[in-house]
Order: sequence, then structure tokens, then C-alpha cells
Amino acid sequence: MKKFLSALLILFAFASLANSQDNYFLLGDKVVNIGIGLGSALYSGSSYTSSVPPVSVSFEKGIKDNVLEKGVIGVGGYLGYSAYKWEYMDWGWKYSNIIIGPRGSFHYPLLEKLDTYAGLMLGYSIISSKEFGDNEGFDYKASSSGFIWSGYIGGRYYFNDKFAVMLELGSGIAYLNLGLGIKL
Repeated sequence: MKKFLSALLILFAFASLANSQDNYFLLGDKVVNIGIGLGSALYSGSSYTSSVPPVSVSFEKGIKDNVLEKGVIGVGGYLGYSAYKWEYMDWGWKYSNIIIGPRGSFHYPLLEKLDTYAGLMLGYSIISSKEFGDNEGFDYKASSSGFIWSGYIGGRYYFNDKFAVMLELGSGIAYLNLGLGIKL
């Protein structure tokens, strides 16, 4: 939480220096982010392999503008999925993780063609696992779910009016998400 608050303070400090930048996320704008994740607290270690890397899709709509002069508040939803396998000598576990939930962002223009933002997500995580391999007739399965929250900071660099590259740092399905932003 300290790291997120520090990043948010840095974002606002830079925002006070940016006076002549165009805003690339406006009231009424609708944007879809499609990303692939790198780094996760889940499934780390030498025996884990990724069968589906962390992928995510999010949607956001600008609902309030002129916040702190040029800021915009956006709300939307998030869906993330990943699958991993832990294996040792033809026996192991398969894991999957789904995260779904609403999220809200505060956008403030810092650099030309760059939509910078910070936000929070409240979500629901569904984790399941299943044993596989030589287990002498046993078929173990387990699942768990619960509410989670995460903070994030990010940016979208626009190549034109519709397409951008996206980068988000924070927790969710992964610590770092890279991908495309598409303005609808």
C-alpha cells in the first residue's frame, strides 16, 4: 500500500508540472485494454511452468471530467486469467486463477500522446487446482475464492486516435501488464 501511495503522490507531483498537455482520455471515451502479464506472486519456483500466461481484458468509460483542472475519472471492469502447472517426476498439480471485478481510475495528462492514470480495483479471485499423473487412484481437487483489491498505475501511448500501447504496474493477474489500448 505504501508503494501505491508513493506512486500516486509522484503522479500528482508530475501533474502539477504539466500545464500544456492534451488530454487523451475524455468524458464519454470508452477504451478496451488487452494485456499480457509478467511477474506474479502466485506460482513461483523452479518446478512451475506456465500453461497460459497471465492475460487480462479491461474496459473503461470516462464519467467525470475537469477534476483538478484536466483530470478525468473513469470506471469499468477487469477480467484476468492465468494457468500454471507444478510437476515433479510425472506427478503434480494444475492451477488456474480468474480475477474479475470493477475498477476506477483517475487520468491526468503528463506528456503529449500519453494517457497517464492511477486507480483501484475491487475484485473476486477464483483459484482451482487439480492433481494429475501417477497418484495411485486418487483424484484430488481443490478450489478457493475470495474478494481482493489492488492498486495500479499505468499509461497508454497513442499512435493515433484509436490505438495505443498500454503498460500497467500493480497487482491483479500480474505485477506488470503490457498490451494494446483500443478506443471505441
